[in-house]
Amino acid sequence: MTYKPRNKTRGPSNSEHFAKMLRSTMEEPAWQALNPTAQALYPWLKLEWHGPRYNNNGKIRLSVRQAASRLGVSTNTAARAFHELQAKGFLVVTETACLGIAGHATSPAFELTELALPHVDRAEGRKLYRLWRPGNDLRIIKAAVHNPAGDRKNKNAVISLATSRC
Repeated sequence: MTYKPRNKTRGPSNSEHFAKMLRSTMEEPAWQALNPTAQALYPWLKLEWHGPRYNNNGKIRLSVRQAASRLGVSTNTAARAFHELQAKGFLVVTETACLGIAGHATSPAFELTELALPHVDRAEGRKLYRLWRPGNDLRIIKAAVHNPAGDRKNKNAVISLATSRC
Protein backbone atom coordinates (compact mmCIF):
# COMPACT_ATOMS: atom_id res chain seq x y z
CA MET A 1 0.00 0.00 0.00
CA THR A 2 1.43 3.35 -1.01
CA TYR A 3 1.14 6.46 1.08
CA LYS A 4 -0.83 9.32 -0.49
CA PRO A 5 -0.12 12.66 1.14
CA ARG A 6 -3.12 14.77 2.00
CA ASN A 7 -3.70 17.91 -0.04
CA LYS A 8 -3.09 20.62 2.57
CA THR A 9 -4.86 23.39 0.68
CA ARG A 10 -8.23 21.76 0.07
CA GLY A 11 -8.29 18.74 2.39
CA PRO A 12 -8.38 15.10 1.36
CA SER A 13 -9.60 14.47 -2.18
CA ASN A 14 -12.32 12.10 -0.98
CA SER A 15 -13.82 14.55 1.54
CA GLU A 16 -17.49 15.44 1.33
CA HIS A 17 -18.59 18.74 -0.15
CA PHE A 18 -21.40 20.46 1.72
CA ALA A 19 -23.47 23.64 1.55
CA LYS A 20 -24.06 25.57 4.74
CA MET A 21 -27.71 26.64 5.02
CA LEU A 22 -28.32 29.34 7.60
CA ARG A 23 -31.46 29.25 9.71
CA SER A 24 -31.66 33.06 9.65
CA THR A 25 -31.87 32.97 5.85
CA MET A 26 -34.49 30.24 5.88
CA GLU A 27 -36.63 32.22 8.34
CA GLU A 28 -36.76 35.27 6.04
CA PRO A 29 -40.21 36.04 4.53
CA ALA A 30 -38.69 35.86 1.02
CA TRP A 31 -37.49 32.27 1.65
CA GLN A 32 -40.86 31.21 2.99
CA ALA A 33 -42.54 32.70 -0.11
CA LEU A 34 -40.39 30.58 -2.46
CA ASN A 35 -41.94 27.52 -4.00
CA PRO A 36 -40.44 24.15 -2.94
CA THR A 37 -38.56 23.72 -6.24
CA ALA A 38 -36.76 27.05 -5.79
CA GLN A 39 -35.95 26.12 -2.18
CA ALA A 40 -34.51 22.80 -3.40
CA LEU A 41 -32.47 24.51 -6.14
CA TYR A 42 -30.74 26.97 -3.82
CA PRO A 43 -28.49 24.40 -2.04
CA TRP A 44 -27.40 23.08 -5.46
CA LEU A 45 -26.33 26.60 -6.41
CA LYS A 46 -24.57 27.01 -3.09
CA LEU A 47 -22.67 23.77 -3.72
CA GLU A 48 -21.14 25.44 -6.80
CA TRP A 49 -19.53 28.07 -4.54
CA HIS A 50 -15.89 27.23 -3.77
CA GLY A 51 -15.82 28.78 -0.30
CA PRO A 52 -14.38 32.00 1.10
CA ARG A 53 -10.77 31.11 0.28
CA TYR A 54 -11.43 30.44 -3.42
CA ASN A 55 -14.43 32.75 -3.70
CA ASN A 56 -16.16 32.42 -7.09
CA ASN A 57 -19.35 34.23 -6.12
CA GLY A 58 -20.57 36.22 -9.11
CA LYS A 59 -19.20 33.52 -11.42
CA ILE A 60 -21.30 30.59 -10.19
CA ARG A 61 -22.65 28.65 -13.16
CA LEU A 62 -25.42 26.07 -13.19
CA SER A 63 -27.47 25.57 -16.32
CA VAL A 64 -31.21 25.02 -16.37
CA ARG A 65 -30.65 21.52 -17.78
CA GLN A 66 -28.17 20.64 -15.03
CA ALA A 67 -30.58 21.96 -12.39
CA ALA A 68 -33.49 20.02 -13.90
CA SER A 69 -31.43 16.83 -13.86
CA ARG A 70 -30.33 17.31 -10.24
CA LEU A 71 -33.84 18.15 -9.04
CA GLY A 72 -35.64 15.55 -11.16
CA VAL A 73 -37.96 18.13 -12.73
CA SER A 74 -38.57 19.48 -16.24
CA THR A 75 -36.43 22.27 -17.68
CA ASN A 76 -39.42 24.63 -17.56
CA THR A 77 -39.88 23.96 -13.84
CA ALA A 78 -36.15 24.48 -13.20
CA ALA A 79 -36.22 27.75 -15.19
CA ARG A 80 -39.16 28.97 -13.09
CA ALA A 81 -37.17 28.15 -9.94
CA PHE A 82 -34.23 30.27 -11.18
CA HIS A 83 -36.64 33.13 -11.95
CA GLU A 84 -38.24 32.89 -8.53
CA LEU A 85 -34.86 32.97 -6.76
CA GLN A 86 -34.05 36.12 -8.74
CA ALA A 87 -37.42 37.71 -8.00
CA LYS A 88 -37.04 37.13 -4.26
CA GLY A 89 -33.46 38.49 -4.17
CA PHE A 90 -31.45 35.32 -3.58
CA LEU A 91 -29.79 35.35 -7.02
CA VAL A 92 -28.50 38.05 -9.34
CA VAL A 93 -27.41 37.33 -12.91
CA THR A 94 -23.91 38.78 -13.40
CA GLU A 95 -23.33 37.42 -16.93
CA THR A 96 -26.06 36.38 -19.33
CA ALA A 97 -25.99 33.09 -21.18
CA CYS A 98 -24.46 33.13 -24.63
CA LEU A 99 -23.79 30.91 -27.60
CA GLY A 100 -20.26 31.17 -28.92
CA ILE A 101 -19.16 31.16 -32.55
CA ALA A 102 -18.34 27.45 -32.51
CA GLY A 103 -21.74 26.64 -30.99
CA HIS A 104 -20.34 26.16 -27.47
CA ALA A 105 -22.96 27.50 -25.06
CA THR A 106 -22.22 29.14 -21.71
CA SER A 107 -24.81 29.21 -18.95
CA PRO A 108 -25.44 32.44 -17.05
CA ALA A 109 -23.19 33.37 -14.13
CA PHE A 110 -24.89 34.07 -10.81
CA GLU A 111 -24.17 35.92 -7.59
CA LEU A 112 -25.63 34.44 -4.41
CA THR A 113 -26.58 37.60 -2.53
CA GLU A 114 -26.19 35.81 0.81
CA LEU A 115 -22.42 35.54 0.21
CA ALA A 116 -19.77 38.23 -0.12
CA LEU A 117 -18.33 38.94 -3.55
CA PRO A 118 -14.58 38.48 -4.03
CA HIS A 119 -12.46 41.64 -4.04
CA VAL A 120 -15.16 43.72 -2.35
CA ASP A 121 -14.58 45.47 0.96
CA ARG A 122 -17.81 44.08 2.44
CA ALA A 123 -17.48 41.17 4.87
CA GLU A 124 -20.90 39.76 3.96
CA GLY A 125 -23.22 39.61 0.97
CA ARG A 126 -25.77 42.17 -0.15
CA LYS A 127 -28.69 40.00 1.08
CA LEU A 128 -31.19 41.51 -1.35
CA TYR A 129 -33.86 39.06 -0.16
CA ARG A 130 -34.26 41.27 2.91
CA LEU A 131 -35.63 44.02 0.61
CA TRP A 132 -38.34 41.74 -0.81
CA ARG A 133 -41.94 42.42 0.15
CA PRO A 134 -45.07 40.52 -0.95
CA GLY A 135 -46.18 41.79 -4.34
CA ASN A 136 -42.88 43.64 -4.87
CA ASP A 137 -40.60 41.17 -6.66
CA LEU A 138 -37.15 42.19 -7.82
CA ARG A 139 -36.17 42.39 -11.51
CA ILE A 140 -35.72 39.08 -13.34
CA ILE A 141 -33.27 38.60 -16.20
CA LYS A 142 -34.58 35.95 -18.58
CA ALA A 143 -32.50 34.28 -21.27
CA ALA A 144 -33.06 35.57 -24.79
CA VAL A 145 -34.80 33.37 -27.33
CA HIS A 146 -32.28 32.10 -29.88
CA ASN A 147 -34.83 31.73 -32.67
CA PRO A 148 -34.84 35.12 -34.43
CA ALA A 149 -36.87 33.82 -37.38
CA GLY A 150 -39.66 32.53 -35.14
CA ASP A 151 -41.72 29.39 -35.67
CA ARG A 152 -43.28 30.64 -38.89
CA LYS A 153 -40.02 32.08 -40.29
CA ASN A 154 -41.26 35.66 -39.76
CA LYS A 155 -38.41 37.99 -38.94
CA ASN A 156 -38.73 39.61 -35.53
CA ALA A 157 -36.28 42.49 -35.16
CA VAL A 158 -36.79 42.74 -31.38
CA ILE A 159 -35.86 39.10 -30.78
CA SER A 160 -32.85 39.25 -33.10
CA LEU A 161 -31.54 42.27 -31.16
CA ALA A 162 -32.10 40.49 -27.84
CA THR A 163 -30.11 37.39 -28.74
CA SER A 164 -26.59 37.50 -27.39
CA ARG A 165 -23.46 35.97 -28.79
CA CYS A 166 -20.11 35.55 -27.00
